[in-house]
Amino acid sequence: MSKPLAIVVGAGLAGVEAAMQLAKKGIKVTLYEMKPQKFSPAHSNEDFAELVCSNSLKAERLASAAGLLKEEMRRFGSVCLAAAEKSRVPAGGALAVDRKLFSKEVTRIISCEKNITVVRKEVLSIPDGDAVIIAAGPLMSDALTSDISSKFGSLLSFYDAAAPIVTADSIDYNESFFQSRYDRGGESDYVNCPMNKKQYEEFYDALINAETAEIHAFDVYEGCMPIEVLARRGKDSMRYGPLKPVGLKDPKTEHRPWANLQLRKENSAGTLYNLVGFQTNLKFSEQKRVFSLIPALKNAEYARFGVMHRNTFINSPKILNSDLSTKKWKNLYFAGQLTGVEGYMESASSGIIAGQNAARKLLNQEPLALPQITMTGALICHILDTKTKDFQPMGAAFGLLPPLSEVIKEKALRYEALSNRSLKFFTEKMSN
Repeated sequence: MSKPLAIVVGAGLAGVEAAMQLAKKGIKVTLYEMKPQKFSPAHSNEDFAELVCSNSLKAERLASAAGLLKEEMRRFGSVCLAAAEKSRVPAGGALAVDRKLFSKEVTRIISCEKNITVVRKEVLSIPDGDAVIIAAGPLMSDALTSDISSKFGSLLSFYDAAAPIVTADSIDYNESFFQSRYDRGGESDYVNCPMNKKQYEEFYDALINAETAEIHAFDVYEGCMPIEVLARRGKDSMRYGPLKPVGLKDPKTEHRPWANLQLRKENSAGTLYNLVGFQTNLKFSEQKRVFSLIPALKNAEYARFGVMHRNTFINSPKILNSDLSTKKWKNLYFAGQLTGVEGYMESASSGIIAGQNAARKLLNQEPLALPQITMTGALICHILDTKTKDFQPMGAAFGLLPPLSEVIKEKALRYEALSNRSLKFFTEKMSN
């Protein structure tokens, strides 16, 4: 007797992880992806798991929230992390990838899985199935958005932003230097674009007075704050954010810059660099004018200007159970940024959990419930917290974890202990 079928809608980071978790348990999966039949406003690559805002999957070290999350995902055999290892580019202490190679590798892995059937077609409404996972992403089509809204009530939203990308040969290397912050990673991983106080103040004044693209009133998630919005919060706000100069020394002056923009490799060939933390909604002409005030970018050529797009997410505390199934229909699951997790790996990790639990339901097994001491479990606890008055997206953070039984004042040691506690659970409880 054949095992029951499952449906996954969306081949983004969450969808591919969910589909693979089902497939590895011997369950036949139909994976729907509307590209290339139809693209969202922010997508252009027909391959799976397209990275839109950045090519960074954040820190790798275990004593970081992002690093811990990725290590937990590796314990489940993450598709995205396997692809990331084959497409990585130098990024100091972070895991960054060549976006096109990353998506191509994810697509290859999924397409080679015998239990997954890919259907390139837009899904207009929630499909019927023994187990259905909606992982259509925060930019899903209007038709599917409308159908979900009609069944679960009004959806929530915020605006996300992407940083510009410049060509490597247009960077002025006489006005920049290579160094990773605190010398983590290779010294050529980042191009640093320093500014002295006068240059920074000129840049700041131009930025806060620059013309932005027209857009309706919106909420912006703090993790993707447009640089011009951050700048308006105070003259030094950028110097404590994307333009922080700490951990760097300009070889020309032998001192720390007043402010510093880092450029990170966008592709493995090193021909493109993205402006780290410079998500923006400035008009394209204004981006070129204002960013050229940064000496190293005075003649920069843009392969892509920064853009903004509207992200949608469901009211998870009211809609979802702890296994990511809906309270209304136990065979329907949601995963990815649509649930209110924020970030590439956060979305992928929720896909792993949704896939695990959909498979367990079909195989008549107990659902998987990771404790809050794990980063994955803590993120799910956040999106299910019914006491939250203003539910907003959240990325991995140690603040989501319950405190240790012992007080450790030094932050680095405390984070290491929090990571060790989580991984001990995986070793002792999840090894089978």
